[in-house]
Amino acid sequence: MASESAESPYKHLHVEYKTEKAKIVKNIVFGIQDGSLTSLGVVTGVTGALADNFIIILAGFVALITEAISMGAGEYISSKSEIEVYRHETELEKKEMAEVPEIEKQEIADIYRAKGFRGKLLNQIVKKITSDKHLWLDTMLREELGFPEKFESPAKLGAIMFVTSLIGGIIPILPYLFMRAPAALPLSVIITAAALFVTGASKTVVTKTNWLKSGIEMMLVGMLVAFAGYSIGSILGVRA
Repeated sequence: MASESAESPYKHLHVEYKTEKAKIVKNIVFGIQDGSLTSLGVVTGVTGALADNFIIILAGFVALITEAISMGAGEYISSKSEIEVYRHETELEKKEMAEVPEIEKQEIADIYRAKGFRGKLLNQIVKKITSDKHLWLDTMLREELGFPEKFESPAKLGAIMFVTSLIGGIIPILPYLFMRAPAALPLSVIITAAALFVTGASKTVVTKTNWLKSGIEMMLVGMLVAFAGYSIGSILGVRA
């Protein structure tokens, strides 16, 4: 049994913790998406305002590096915090199993009753689980709180987010390395849109949603960012 104050903040973690593989895919998708969108907004905005290759490339690289550091550090801290929550809940469950075992046994019964077990079979399941403290604790952590069997390293998840954010962020800048602005702008938008479409479609491996719809949605977000960035840059450029 988790206390009321400790239990409620973590209920939302159940879906997020389903698998650590899903979390890695999420990091890859979010890293590429955020890196691409941030850089795209910057390069389109600066192109609209100045159309100076050196400044566009400089601004783009500053944006992608700072975004990658921010994303990587944020994911590291977030993942580390999840492990700290897990450790806290583990100690809390151990304490409550020792102090209020009957309540904890009732929670096991409630969990398996919700799965459809009844009568003698339910009693046998509860007895079997609660006869082994390790199994009992594991069941409470997995079934009640939704924690995974293991956690990926926060450093690994942070590194994935950092690298994929860098990869995503370099995409909108690439045309400016070989072409002059503003001629590079259409190609930048096109290749970023393509990358966002592929990223959106790829995440359906985990989400099991429609790949075409997911890809188009992410691509449209990119186009909105490009339009907004260029429009704002153009307005500010004229006023300057």
